[in-house]
Amino acid sequence: MTGTQHSDDREDEALARSAVDALVGQLALAPKPGLPDPRDLTARTTRRDHSALRWSARALLPGLTAMAATARRTGEPSARLRTDLGAIGRSTEHTVALTGGGHRGALWTLGLLVAAVALRPEARPAGITTLAGQLAAHPDRRAPRRPSRGSTMSARYGAAGARGEARAGFPHVRRALTALTTARSQGATEPQARLDALLTVMSTLQDTELLYTAGPMGLRQVQAGARGVLEAGGTSTERGAAALTALDTNLASHAWAPRGSGALLTGALFLDALIS
Repeated sequence: MTGTQHSDDREDEALARSAVDALVGQLALAPKPGLPDPRDLTARTTRRDHSALRWSARALLPGLTAMAATARRTGEPSARLRTDLGAIGRSTEHTVALTGGGHRGALWTLGLLVAAVALRPEARPAGITTLAGQLAAHPDRRAPRRPSRGSTMSARYGAAGARGEARAGFPHVRRALTALTTARSQGATEPQARLDALLTVMSTLQDTELLYTAGPMGLRQVQAGARGVLEAGGTSTERGAAALTALDTNLASHAWAPRGSGALLTGALFLDALIS
């Protein structure tokens, strides 16, 4: 193996490690309404054990490294690359399942973004999300034909879902990045800025997981609750913090989990780390 190959391998793993770190950082954030966080160590609220999720997040590293390497070798956002990424993603899902499961949405988001960064390392976030959208626009010809929850909800309600979000160039990832910058400039702490970014996504995302578990009325209730926190001044204000507590209690009582928003925040934290 040449020195150049060693360098490329290190860059691929460093990129994947940055993505996994973003996921671990998202998991550590609290209080996240309806999503696993360090308060939920016994899995009583979100039904996902936080310690197990942190452990299984590390299992994404080999797959994300392979995605980066494949993208770098392919060199363009082609249909072939999309098919290869899909195959690596399904293999990675199997590995993650053996370590406790979870993170399917984060793997979808991070896989496309990691591949896009590997294709154009010099690109800024807007260019990266656009490139990821070009990749997602290609069909995965080897994907199983059975419908998923998300595709079923997308067909029933016309929601974009994870695929639509990706094909559009991850608009909610870009909104989360803007929210991070805005909150920081207004003096919010880093956890408060990240929570405001999560709520920004929740306030408008047509989350197909929520549509499945809560229906359209439940989705609108979650969106309105997230908007309420932001309109009260965000999580760094007393009114905003109180609204966040109320939203958190409401989602816990219904067992509603806005998992799509968590995955997209993870994507935003990954891109934010690249430009920081």
